[in-house]
Amino acid sequence: MTDKTLHIVGGGMAGSEAAWQAARAGLDVVIHEMRPKVGTFAHQTGKLAEMVCSNSFRSDDDEQNAVGLLHWEMRQAGSLIMQSADRYRLPAGGALAVDREPFSQFVNDTLRALPNVTVTEDEVSSLPDSGHWIFATGPLTSPALGAAIQAETGAERLAFFDAIAPIVYSETIDMDVVWAQSRYDKGDTEDERRAYLNCPMTRDQYEAFIDALLAADKTEFREGETAGYFDGCLPIEVMAERGRETLRHGPMKPVGLTNAHKPDEKPYAVVQLRRDNALGTLYNMVGFQTKMKYGAQTEVFRMIPGLENATFARLGGIHRNTFMNSPTLLDGRMRLRSRPHVRFAGQVTGVEGYVESAAMGLLAGRMAVADMLCTDLSDVPVTTAMGALVHHISGGAEAKTFQPMNVNFGLFPPVEGLKAGRRGRRDRYKAYTDRAKADWQGWLSKAEAPAPA
Repeated sequence: MTDKTLHIVGGGMAGSEAAWQAARAGLDVVIHEMRPKVGTFAHQTGKLAEMVCSNSFRSDDDEQNAVGLLHWEMRQAGSLIMQSADRYRLPAGGALAVDREPFSQFVNDTLRALPNVTVTEDEVSSLPDSGHWIFATGPLTSPALGAAIQAETGAERLAFFDAIAPIVYSETIDMDVVWAQSRYDKGDTEDERRAYLNCPMTRDQYEAFIDALLAADKTEFREGETAGYFDGCLPIEVMAERGRETLRHGPMKPVGLTNAHKPDEKPYAVVQLRRDNALGTLYNMVGFQTKMKYGAQTEVFRMIPGLENATFARLGGIHRNTFMNSPTLLDGRMRLRSRPHVRFAGQVTGVEGYVESAAMGLLAGRMAVADMLCTDLSDVPVTTAMGALVHHISGGAEAKTFQPMNVNFGLFPPVEGLKAGRRGRRDRYKAYTDRAKADWQGWLSKAEAPAPA
C-alpha cells in the first residue's frame, strides 16, 4: 500500500463515482467489491453500479426540482454516473430513467479499463488501522462489516426495510385497456409524452384492490427486526394500511391523465408503468414496492385492469437496509471522527436514492484526493444540493430522529425576501437553483484550479 493508493469498499453508485473522481485526479484506486463472490438479496451480478430497485433517477428539472439540480451539479463535476445515465436515457416524461443493463455495463467497463483502477472480489469485514479508505457499502452492508462499524462507533446501527417494485413483460400487457401518456403530457418529445403506460380503475375496482392488498400474505420479519420503513419507499400495502385513499393520492393518483380509449370517463385511480429497458420489453410498476409474498403478488396485481394476464420478469421483494447515525459519527469531510483516515459515502451515510448516493461518492472521492495530494479544498457551500446533503448527514440533522433523506429544498437555507407558501413556490425554487448553480460553479472553479507551485 502506498500513500497515493485510495481503497474504496463497495462498487455501487457511490463507490463507482468516488473511484472515477479519484482516478481522474491521478490516484491509484483499488475497488473492493464482494460481489459476485459474496452475494446480496437484491443484486444479481458482480458489475459495478448495478441498479437493484427502480431504474429512475427521478426529476431532471434543474430549475424547479432539487434532485434535478443535483443532476446538474454532478454533470458540471464530470460525473461518470451521470455520463452513463445520459447515454442510456429512456423516455420518462420529465424524469431521468435509464436502461439499467447497459448503464451498469458502461460504468463497469469504463472503470475497469482505467490503468490506475484495480477491482478485487473480496469482502472487507473490518475497519483498517491505516491507509486511505472510503466505505461505500450501501444499504446492504455485510453483517460482518456492520458489526465492525457498530463495535467501532459504540452506536446501534439503525435499520429500515426497503422494498423492490415488480417488473412486467410488456407483451403481456393488454393495450386495449392500457394507454400511453405521461402525467400532464410532460416531455419535449412524443416519446417523453408517452413514456408511461396507464392502467385505469373504477371506484369498485380500486376498493376491491385495496381489500386484496390488506388481506394478502406478507413477508414476516425475523425475531428482533422492526419494520421501520423509510417514508420515501413505503410498500404499497403499508400505504393502504394508513388509509384506503392513501394510494389514490400517492402512486395511483389519477390526475393529469386522459384515458385514450374512453376519454369521457375519468378513472378513479391509475396504476402507472414506466419503461425499464431500451427495447421496451420490460415495464416497472411505478411506486409499487411491496412485501407481499410472491403468490399473493401475482394474484393481487392481476386484478389491475390491463394486467389480468401479466407475466412478471421480477416480483417485488423486501430486504433489510442499514445506515449510520451519521450526524454523530462523521465530520464535515465525511470522515469517521474516531478514524479520520476512513470516509463513508452513499446510502450507508443516510442519504436515500441513486443520485444522492452517487453525489456523496463524488464528494468523498474529491475530498480524499485533496487530503492525499495535500491540496486545499474549501467546504462545499450549503446553498448547493451537494452541500445541503453533506451538511444534513454531518451535523445538520437531528441525531435522535435521523433517517434516510432524499435531497429536497427543505435542506437549503432560505432565500431572503421571497414569498412563502405554494403560490410563491416557482419563484422560490428558481431562486434556490440559480443561487446553487452560481455557488457550485464557484466552488468547482476553486477546487479544480491548479495548486500553487
